[in-house]
Parts: sequence; structure tokens; C-alpha cells
Amino acid sequence: MAEADIWSPTPVSQNIRDGSPTEVLGDWDTSKGKEQHTAIEISQPEANTGEKPYRCGECGYRTAQKSQLSDHMRTHTGEKPYKCDQCDYTAVQKSTLYKHLAMHTGEKPYMCGECGFRTAYRSALSRHMTTHSGDKPYKCGECGYRAARKSTLSQHMITHTGNKPYKCDQCDYSTARKFCLDQHQAKHTGDKPYMCGECGYRAARKSQLSEHTRTHTGEKPYKCDQCDYSAAQKSNLNQHVAMHTGDKPYMCGECGYRAMQKSTLTIHMRTHTGLKPYKCNQCDYSATCKSTLSQHLAKHTGDKPYMCGECGYRTAKNSELSRHMRTHTGEKPYKCDQCDYSATRKHHLDQHLAIHTGDKPYMCGECGYRAAQKCTLSQHMRKHTGKHI
Repeated sequence: MAEADIWSPTPVSQNIRDGSPTEVLGDWDTSKGKEQHTAIEISQPEANTGEKPYRCGECGYRTAQKSQLSDHMRTHTGEKPYKCDQCDYTAVQKSTLYKHLAMHTGEKPYMCGECGFRTAYRSALSRHMTTHSGDKPYKCGECGYRAARKSTLSQHMITHTGNKPYKCDQCDYSTARKFCLDQHQAKHTGDKPYMCGECGYRAARKSQLSEHTRTHTGEKPYKCDQCDYSAAQKSNLNQHVAMHTGDKPYMCGECGYRAMQKSTLTIHMRTHTGLKPYKCNQCDYSATCKSTLSQHLAKHTGDKPYMCGECGYRTAKNSELSRHMRTHTGEKPYKCDQCDYSATRKHHLDQHLAIHTGDKPYMCGECGYRAAQKCTLSQHMRKHTGKHI
């Protein structure tokens, strides 16, 4: 594809080192001298050596370019000099502001010369272009798998041989790929070498940093081909697509429960093991999942962050707000497959279905009375306890 086929914004010129000898580059002075942050140039670099002579005196971050160190220092000072003229968004880097502006203008300057596909992000265009090239000259003799790179084919071949040459020296973990070992070892060392230039967030993996960066840019490169949904992470798209297909590939070996998401199955398994890893730091409450703990904590703080834009109703739970909104929209998403009944809540549908099936799963331990609904059993139990209804 010819370079002229793609329009791209005029590149911002980079600062060029002046070749000066070792020096302190300067003190980043915030708020008129309240706190100073020092950046140090270790030595004059030789060209193309991979040397990173510019070092942050605050955290030890190193880089090959003086301009990158300047950007990095803002993560310590909190300075965000690039302002959006259409909203109150600010950014540490000019390139991040450009990405944000595309959300206002709808501009998509990057175009594919093959099919006319346009996007606001260069990275999205690069991913798109692979759909056209399709060139995969390296073929597996075992199964016919093809790859664009020899190294990718080599990695694939390990699936046939089972060879895992990269061993962790701190535990018995082994892997077929070196970068997987590097990521694993970060769990032992706590090393997080990848840092966000906007907010200072650090990650153990480059892919994690890429996903995090989208929280600043608003980029959602993963598109659903069945509706207009888009996501910042591929895993979120996969979960969404399962809603269209109804696919539930994850199954519990204990009871046969199936789930669309691996994380959902993990949480379900705790009903068998009794594991409740999320602990409240204000009482002895513990929970099987983080979201449940967050809801519990709201009882201590009284915080109700979720608000209805129609009537001002506030709640501690996002799920409760979703249910509340149906009082305004009239939506009843839960449909009975045996009649025209529909409900705003799933448990109401479950109760209704018992009318068709005659199922009465709730039983009184005192007298054997059975009920179709839990609330009906609760009312019955008061006859035994003597509590007034």
C-alpha cells in the first residue's frame, strides 16, 4: 500500500539532544517552589546503542530521550499542560490530547487504501491492515496452521511437542515462551516496568498498560459485528458476543453449572469451596466476589454513588439503579416462554414459572409444607415461630 494512500496528521517535531556533557537537566518546580523534582542526565549517549541516559531522580525511570523524561516528570508534578478547548479534559502529552479530540470531532484521519476503512487511531488502522495482507508463508507440517512470522510458527510448534524450555527459578512454573516467563516472574518480584505517562499507573505487562491507556483516550477498538457495541478490551467484547450466541463454554465439574465468562465460573466455584477471599476492614464480613464487598462497604459509609437522571433516586448498587430505571422506561426484559407474562426482575419470572410447572422448591422443616415462593414459605414459618405477619 502506497504511503500516500493514508492521510495522517502532521507529526509533532521531537526535541533533539544538544550533545551537552553530563548535567542536571533541571528541577521541576511545582506551585512556586513547594516541591522540587529532579531529573538527571547520566551521560551523553552514543547513537543506536540502546542506552537510556536520562533518569528520573524521583523513581529511577530511565529513557533515551530528553523529551520523554519531560513528559514523565509530569506524573510526579501532576502538571497537565495540554487542554481540550471543548471540555475540561487535560493531558500530560500532546499525542493523548489529539486522541481525545477525535471523540469531539468524529474525525477519522487514518484511512485504509484497500477498502476505505477509516479510524481515529493509527493503532486501529495497523490492526485492520492485517485483514488485507493475510500473508502467512510459514506452515505447520503437523496440522496445517499458517503464520505470518517464523517465530510465531516456532511458538505454535511447541503445542505439538509440549516443550516448555523457560523455567522459573523460584517455583515449578514453566512455559513455552520467554515473555510469558517474564510476566510470571513479575509476580515474584513485584516488578512493574510499564508506566502510564498520564497518571503514573504501572503495570507488569505491556498489554495491561495498553488497556489502561484507553481509559484516558476513550478508545474502544474492539467492535461487535452484530450490533454497534464496542469495547476497550477484547475480553469484554468476547463476553458481549456470548450474549448474541448464548454460548456458555465454562462448566463447573461439581454441579454442571455453565457460565459465559471464566471469571463467573471462578466465583461460582467458591459456593462449593466456601472460599470468601474479600474481607471487610471494618467488620468480620467476607465475600466471594469483590463487587459484593463493595456493596457491603456502602453500608458502613452510607455512600450511594449511583443516581437516576430522571428523578434523582440514589443507590449503593449499580444493579439496583438498572432495575429502578425500568420504572421509568417500562422495560420488562424477562419473558415467560409459555405465556405473554413479562417481568422487570428475574426472580419475579422464576416465581411466575412455578405456576406453569407446579414446582414448589421451598419446604418447611417443621411440617413438610412446600411453597413455590420463598416469601410464601417465610410467611408460613411464622405460624411455627408465633411471629405476627
